Amino acid sequence: MAHPKRKISRTRRDKRRTHYKAVAPTIAKDSSTGEMHLYHRAHWFEGKLYYRGQVLIDKTEEETAA
Repeated sequence: MAHPKRKISRTRRDKRRTHYKAVAPTIAKDSSTGEMHLYHRAHWFEGKLYYRGQVLIDKTEEETAA
């Protein structure tokens, strides 16, 4: 196996790691409900699954039918 010839100093190691940053997720507001959600993700709101302002699944209809 390959081994380093010298110990990497703390300064050199930390310089390499400067680009690793925690980034807050980008949040969008749904146009039909006003609910905040992650971009490109479906989200539940009042028993309905929304994606891009359209209802994908409506749990309230399923509960009343059963």
